[in-house]
Amino acid sequence: MDSPGYTSLTRQSGLMREMQSVANNIANLSTTGFRREGLIFSEYVSALEPQEASLSMAYANVRSPSDVQGTLKPTGGTFDFAIEGDGFFQVESDAGPMLTRAGGFTPNETGELVTYDGARLLDAGGAPIFIPPDAQSISVASDGTLSADGRPLTQIGLFTPTDPTDMQHRDGVRFEVPGGVDPVENANIVQGFLESSNVNAITEIARMIEVQHAYELGQKFLEQEDERIRNVLTTLSK
Repeated sequence: MDSPGYTSLTRQSGLMREMQSVANNIANLSTTGFRREGLIFSEYVSALEPQEASLSMAYANVRSPSDVQGTLKPTGGTFDFAIEGDGFFQVESDAGPMLTRAGGFTPNETGELVTYDGARLLDAGGAPIFIPPDAQSISVASDGTLSADGRPLTQIGLFTPTDPTDMQHRDGVRFEVPGGVDPVENANIVQGFLESSNVNAITEIARMIEVQHAYELGQKFLEQEDERIRNVLTTLSK
């Protein structure tokens, strides 16, 4: 295969990954705290032999989550929290600390606030949050200060990646951040609400049509290129 063929194949591969990303976004239209993702396309230039021109290829492996605020929906749940503005909750999972916008929590058997699958919510100092078993009322101030029966217990931590491009999507609504996190100043947490997915169905369907059209054009080019090469080989073999 010659250079145009390799270039087209890398483009097709990138478009396929983008189609998978769009499909995943659509599948998570109703997932609490889900962040829409897109792919970042870049150019990769490979040097060939001195007598040959360099080969330019597409590269689309970087997943970029959207920071658009999702709609806050009231639930009335004591341990349902939503973030207005920037920041993420930090939870301690089996795979280590991760960030998430999904704010649905519940006390486990030991009184620690955890996600529905058991990941512990962490406070501003990175420690688990404990709810006294005899507490009659739990309230959360806008700055994340959690109180039981009017007595402050701790502050729910809100964090942001030190490097925004370092977020790696893991486990549905969670992100791993190898480069570390920084605390969010002027945090704003709302109790009794959950943030909906920030996926826009119309936008995603329109993008899916665009990607499909681009993929079909690329496939048509590859078929034409294959036919051209076959014709050349047939002519040379005569």
